[in-house]
Amino acid sequence: MAFQQMSVRKAITEIDEKRIFLPSIQRELVWNAEQITKLFDSLMCDYPISSFLFWEVKKDGLNKFNFYEFLREYSEFDNKDKHNQKADLKGKDRITAVLDGQQRLTALNIGLKGSFAYREPHKQRGNPNAYPKRKLYLNLLPPAEDSECKYEFEFLTEKGCKNDDTHYWFLVGDILNMGDIEAVTDYFLTNIQNKHYSDEQCKFANKALSRLHKIIHVSEVINFYLEESDSLDKVLQIFIRINSGGVKLSYSDLLLSMATAQWDKLDAREIIHNFVDEINRIGSRFNVTKDFILKACLVLCDFSDIAFKVDNFKRENVLKIQNEWESIADAIRGAVKLVASFGFSRDNNLPYNLFIPIAYYLKRIGSPSGFDSKSATLEDRNRIKKWFIRSLLRGGLRNDTPLRQMRETIRECSADGHFPLKELIEVSKKNGYALVFTEDEVNNMLDKQYRDKPMDVMSILYPWVDMKNHFHIDHMYPQSKMSSSKYLKERGLSDEEIKFAKENCNNLGNLQLLGECENIEKNNCDFDEWLRKMPAEVLADYKSKNLIPDIEPTYANFQQFLEARKKLIFEKLKKELSSNPE
Repeated sequence: MAFQQMSVRKAITEIDEKRIFLPSIQRELVWNAEQITKLFDSLMCDYPISSFLFWEVKKDGLNKFNFYEFLREYSEFDNKDKHNQKADLKGKDRITAVLDGQQRLTALNIGLKGSFAYREPHKQRGNPNAYPKRKLYLNLLPPAEDSECKYEFEFLTEKGCKNDDTHYWFLVGDILNMGDIEAVTDYFLTNIQNKHYSDEQCKFANKALSRLHKIIHVSEVINFYLEESDSLDKVLQIFIRINSGGVKLSYSDLLLSMATAQWDKLDAREIIHNFVDEINRIGSRFNVTKDFILKACLVLCDFSDIAFKVDNFKRENVLKIQNEWESIADAIRGAVKLVASFGFSRDNNLPYNLFIPIAYYLKRIGSPSGFDSKSATLEDRNRIKKWFIRSLLRGGLRNDTPLRQMRETIRECSADGHFPLKELIEVSKKNGYALVFTEDEVNNMLDKQYRDKPMDVMSILYPWVDMKNHFHIDHMYPQSKMSSSKYLKERGLSDEEIKFAKENCNNLGNLQLLGECENIEKNNCDFDEWLRKMPAEVLADYKSKNLIPDIEPTYANFQQFLEARKKLIFEKLKKELSSNPE
């Protein structure tokens, strides 16, 4: 393995001219804008940036891996600008692939040739205008004394790049066009020295610009080892040895790397990344990760060992995952759609391991189309929902043991054509977390303050609601008014009653599910006033469905109303949770 050196300019040119690529075993960019600016500052300060490991791939080896181009224009908003583009290697006799140093080289490429778009503070995540394109600039004037960096690099928009008495922003990528030091001198004389800046500022600017030229064009700061082996196994082992320390590469990235290296028909990296994006767009969106997909693959392929470790991604296992990928994807997709139909999303902080037994069951019965909506599957859906919500209230599956046992139970019972609710409850009981709740546990649910969406409990209280429609969790007594001491005092409440109202505003007894339009119509209306607007026949049905006690719901009666409704909710939850749901 030969040790070599090159300049940043040469490395960027090699990337730009499609001679250096990323093998598919590499993860994508995980660095943020601050890490990129610190890399450039480290180079300017002569700090070591560690060595790189490159791999020379000859023509015969080009078809053994998929290779990807380096990112240049990165955007946090658009998924297509987060994923590396697959390389077209037609006509190539050999290439260089990066085994270690991808994040650093990508950072240099973005800083010198591209842009980095990230969300502006306080702007909506879904607004594309909240992610303006920013290029890397260097302030040629001295930074503030309290700055931790000697040189001030920053990603700025074109509008945000404004010069003043303490800032002269130089577009870092322009240094690539200054091939010799004379071009640097000309720029300095034209733009800095003949302006209003002090001698000290001019001296700093001249030094900074000259130094930037040196580290990009002259100094061979890219120190790398070049592996020339044609052995795919050897290269994979080198990559794993380098990246299995836990800091440089996440475990799921490593496992996905192994799958990608060994799939011979499909591109694991591209398919799984795209599948994660697809799954997370279902319903009101989710936040599943590669880890979840890879774990689900181990379970759904019936491997005896489902631990999240390298040994379980050996070639024969990986090829089985590839061969069964279509049915695996259908089952996971069906499970996520079903959970979305229960009214859950990423806002509920779900333990996603609960999706896996559902997906396994769907795979066993052939993942029928429309399982989440057809009348023929209603009974099965209700069984799954009862198991899911009870398991959710228990915090999910705690380790692999119950997951394996649930898989065995589903495998044995799925031939009967129903989800084995009773049997899975027994499995949970054997593993120390019963899905039948005591009266004390039910009472604890009522005492909680639900600042997050309590959809687990709401799903039990509102079984008649079609969660495919948009429903909101509404405070019967409006939250804004319950937090206003002045408003409550005007309604005749004592200091003690005001304190109770504020402390219990988010209690389950003050929450209900309302349709989106109905909730907008209710808006901030006082609860008693809102009820008076209802026709008598509508009001009676509403009170029955929403467990409303026969108490005038004024602010003065809030404590009495709350305690009475909690009793009604307790009886409902006790009936649903304190016995076997079968």
